Amino acid sequence: MAASLCSSSDRVYNFSAGPCILPMEVLCEAQQDFTSWKGTGMSVTEMSHRGKEFLKIYDQTVSDMRELLEIPQNYKLLFMQGGGTLQFSSVPLNLLKAQGASADYVVTGSWGQKAFEECGKYGVANKVCDTKKSNYTYIPSEEEWKLDPNASYIHYCANETIYGVEFKSTPDVKGDIVTDMSSNFCSKPIDVAGHAVIYAGAQKNLGPAGVAIVIAREDVLGKELPICPTYLSYKTHASNDSMYNTPPCFAIYMVGLMAKHLKSKGGLAHWKDWSEKKAQMLYDTIDQSDGYYSCPTDVKCRSNMNIPFRVGKSSEALEKKFLKEAEKLKLVQLSGHRSVGGCRASIYNGMPMEGVQTLADFMKSFMEENPV
Repeated sequence: MAASLCSSSDRVYNFSAGPCILPMEVLCEAQQDFTSWKGTGMSVTEMSHRGKEFLKIYDQTVSDMRELLEIPQNYKLLFMQGGGTLQFSSVPLNLLKAQGASADYVVTGSWGQKAFEECGKYGVANKVCDTKKSNYTYIPSEEEWKLDPNASYIHYCANETIYGVEFKSTPDVKGDIVTDMSSNFCSKPIDVAGHAVIYAGAQKNLGPAGVAIVIAREDVLGKELPICPTYLSYKTHASNDSMYNTPPCFAIYMVGLMAKHLKSKGGLAHWKDWSEKKAQMLYDTIDQSDGYYSCPTDVKCRSNMNIPFRVGKSSEALEKKFLKEAEKLKLVQLSGHRSVGGCRASIYNGMPMEGVQTLADFMKSFMEENPV
């Protein structure tokens, strides 16, 4: 019999921006049940989504997610496919109320820009701010936003994965607020009641790629545009308990395991503290390097999830060496996004503290051994 794969001995510290690193406890439970979930003789990948076995998994996942996120009763929790990107279309199709109506978009990174562009296919998308000229390194105050009083909703991206820019709280503006929380979902308590719609791809903090979580206030349901595809209608999914078609069963199962894990450690208040401690360790290493390492993001909106940085005072040669030597210590996926270069450490919920400590120690030793 082959040895169990459920061992941390050959695991790397995976700083990928997504799909994410997952906790060993969760992976081991999934491995144990993979060929026969709870002794049923079936893998979750083989179950009918209408069968009693999967319905038990689904109901428990919904219950744990609602408890973890403290979702009010007047909000629906939906599981949809297409990741966060498909929601760029779903949001205007469900919330514009009339084709050609306007919506406000806060653009503080490339994902906000993509959402803005998608809205423009169905209505008038208004940029209330756009920080592209600064290379998306800061978030303007709400006083600077040019809001349209007739806008159907206001959309923002809570955490821009590429540029490491994060909103620390819900924007203080009037109207129906919609947010893409893909990159920091479940890393801290969420102001659900402050939003009309929250959506997030699961593959950052909550499981594998393949499912997007949508939390929608009930009064926005059933107002989709006539051109809205049936599958993209929030009402369709709410009315069918997210089973209008075959859902991404295994991804939902993994989300359920993660929700249980997050709850067992103390809920989202614990994960907020956990995320802040890990992020601060790396930011301190950067800030105390006398310019050897640099992070371009404004201190007031630095992300606790994605930390972009340059090495050796932005020396591409040293950055290549840094990445190569980091891999020898099992520190992998530290390259910056192809559009900006440099390095980036993504430290989602599944990244253990020792992984961040190992990276911080390596950064210090690399700086000493490779002066500029």
